[in-house]
Amino acid sequence: MKRIVKLVGIFTVWNLSLSPSFGDDLVTILSLALENDPALRQAKASYLANHETVVQSRSALLPSFGLTAATTRLTSGPTDSIYVNIPNPITGELVRTRVAEDHSFRPGVNNHNWGIGLNQSVVNLSNWYNLRSAKASDQANAVNLAAQEQDLIMRVSMAYFDVLRAQELLETNLQEEEAALTSLQQTQQREAVGLVAITDVYDAQAAYDLARNTTILQRDILQSRYEALEALTGQAHPEIEILREDFPIIEVDGTLRDWENQADNNNLAVAAAEFNLDASRENLKARKSDHLPTLDLSGFYGHIVTAPIVNQGIQIFGGATDRSSLALSLNIPIYNGGVINSRRRAAEYQLIAARESLELTKRQLTQNIRNAYRRVNTDVLVIAQRQQSITSAQSALDATELGAEVGTRNIVEVLLARENLYRALRFYADARFDYVIDSLVLKQVAGVLNPQDVINLNEWLREGG
Repeated sequence: MKRIVKLVGIFTVWNLSLSPSFGDDLVTILSLALENDPALRQAKASYLANHETVVQSRSALLPSFGLTAATTRLTSGPTDSIYVNIPNPITGELVRTRVAEDHSFRPGVNNHNWGIGLNQSVVNLSNWYNLRSAKASDQANAVNLAAQEQDLIMRVSMAYFDVLRAQELLETNLQEEEAALTSLQQTQQREAVGLVAITDVYDAQAAYDLARNTTILQRDILQSRYEALEALTGQAHPEIEILREDFPIIEVDGTLRDWENQADNNNLAVAAAEFNLDASRENLKARKSDHLPTLDLSGFYGHIVTAPIVNQGIQIFGGATDRSSLALSLNIPIYNGGVINSRRRAAEYQLIAARESLELTKRQLTQNIRNAYRRVNTDVLVIAQRQQSITSAQSALDATELGAEVGTRNIVEVLLARENLYRALRFYADARFDYVIDSLVLKQVAGVLNPQDVINLNEWLREGG
């Protein structure tokens, strides 16, 4: 129960904190996604539908009332032969007499009745356990809904930073294309005055063509990333804020043991599996209780008005009556074709499945939290190394270009050095965005991802230039 209270608190804060901003930043887009994402709306509707199971299970323990009423209009006419019992005025003995003409029914007379009935289960353990099972399942569904909301945070964040990643890679490709074009033009000029061979022009042309092709492909990738973001919110976001260069890249705060403990206490998949196990236990108790006697209370009160039947001025029957009843019903199951035993066995297998599902989820959690923790710290080291590789690649390119000017290096070496530099720039951009996403994944696996994490990350975004 503590898990549910905590989750409700998280998403209440979310709704209060995420007000739309003026730009298309992460908070704004996530707010739109919470309102418009079809997958989340579907999950909420499914949760509400499943929640009705609790109401339905509780109804079996509550009294039920029913009101009945009817009216019948009699329109019979004469028949060939009608027999009625008529009392002898002297002896009082009933005499079966044939009536030549039908005076027993008058066209247009009505019969009326109404009544109210009450039914109440007095003793039925199966219904109690069914209710407890339904409540546990409802809690599992609530946790799954919270997991869907966390998943939306991740989907939006990944889509958002995929756009930024594609933007930065496109910018790098444009720079590489421009540098390749400049190199081609310079090589053509040098070849025209006999300083380099025509093969150098061909090499420079090939490098420019490749850079140009890469730019075209990257533009298409960027467009697809924008469309993926639009699919989450239902509207286009042609301009989004970018990640600041001074975004901090730091190791995970806390030890692996600390994060494992957080995951054990907060992971949503484990919480849902625990509630499902509780539901299976209560369901098994309910199925075992199907063998036990049940006791029900029923009551009825009704009022009946019957149109009189008259023959030759004598009323045979008809009039108004009141009826009431109160009963206790005891039902003891003895044999029903084996269905109760079959349902009990099925519940036992379901309990085993739920128990093993919980164990599997815990084992997967251990693996996932360790991988996520290690990945973030690895990202920190990779980013530092790739920063250094950019510095080294830039120095190598400067030296190679200088050597080409004095004739100690050729165009192929220059092109290779330039390719290494732009590859290092792309790798660095990839590593930064990997770090952002991996940091969020770590918190999601631990079950502590909340709106404040997104709000904090949003503070490191700025308008694109």
